Amino acid sequence: MSSTSPDFLSKTLSRVKPSPTIAVSNLAADLKVAGKDVIGLGAGEPDFDTPENIKKAGIAAINAGKTKYTSVDGIIELKQAICAKLERDNALFYAPDQVTVGTGGKQILYNALMATLNSGDEVIIPAPYWVSYPDMVLLAGGTPVPVAAGIETGFKMTPEQLEAAITPKTKWLIFNSPSNPTGAGYSASELKGLTDVLLRHPHVWVMTDDMYEHLVFDDFKFATPAEVEPALYERTLTCNGVSKAYAMTGWRIGYAAGPKPLIAAMRKIQSQSTSNPCSVSQWAAVEALNGPQEFLASNNEIFVRRRNLVVEMLNAAEGITCPKPEGAFYVYPDISGCLGKTTPAGTKIENDEQFATALLEETGVAVVFGAAFGLSPNFRVSYATSDDNLKEACTRIQNFCAALS
Repeated sequence: MSSTSPDFLSKTLSRVKPSPTIAVSNLAADLKVAGKDVIGLGAGEPDFDTPENIKKAGIAAINAGKTKYTSVDGIIELKQAICAKLERDNALFYAPDQVTVGTGGKQILYNALMATLNSGDEVIIPAPYWVSYPDMVLLAGGTPVPVAAGIETGFKMTPEQLEAAITPKTKWLIFNSPSNPTGAGYSASELKGLTDVLLRHPHVWVMTDDMYEHLVFDDFKFATPAEVEPALYERTLTCNGVSKAYAMTGWRIGYAAGPKPLIAAMRKIQSQSTSNPCSVSQWAAVEALNGPQEFLASNNEIFVRRRNLVVEMLNAAEGITCPKPEGAFYVYPDISGCLGKTTPAGTKIENDEQFATALLEETGVAVVFGAAFGLSPNFRVSYATSDDNLKEACTRIQNFCAALS
């Protein structure tokens, strides 16, 4: 059997690493198959089923024979639904030729970076960040510039930090609110502080990741950059999708709206890679955006209950501090009080990766370590699972922390 020489593979691969969140989910699944009692808190997807009206729209599309190729970056009906949604929810006005649809939000971000980055271009990424942002920048030949936003600022980048990070080489700011992994959301006034900085640097564009827009709690009001500062409209790519709010992760539909030349460039990238997103999924997404929205509030009530449960129980664990986030379905507890201690099995906890590994091996609770998201010492919990699972997992975490010495 022949083996592949390292020289055969692209040198670009050496710049990136596999997704740690997917690795944790896969490891937890493997341990379950092996008969281990594992509670997985690593997956970033709702445990709700896709709403019935959306599923029926997908089935209707199949029955109507809407299973052929479509336009490269989306059917006109979906682009019109996206334009209506952006006007309705965000007071942003786009025409269908300013909209692109891809195979999930990840492809949208990737297309934009591939279409715009040249060697040496810098992309500012507030940390903690979604694990894929820096690696996508690296794949596209750019340089990620992480800006650490710690627990002391509520995991939010300040205007002063943004100003300090901008250089003549800066091309993009990637902005995610509410955030994966922290759930932190920027208010309109906090966002205005950032957009005021951007107005002083006209060479910097903004790529928003609004995927958790509808997953906001208490009195928090979602806002997006081009809505807060209309003067940024011509250099903002507003990205979103149906995965999280509509429980459609496997349907793989993401979208973006922005200036026509950028959208055309992204379409060109997609035309030579995947071509069109799944036709059936597109028709389901039309129903998601145009159909009833009442279930969003009902789902959020469940997420609020779960968030409050997890925050309370984790804050009761020795050595852990867990802020209460504004949205998404994650918490990002700080484990500073656990560092330097030793587990009953003899593992010394020097960093959050060792904490997460020992937690999985000794208690069967799978979380994602903070270094994967660019800020330590923390770990991410996804509370998009049942109350019973969360109670049991948090009890195990409490017991694990109490047993450290």
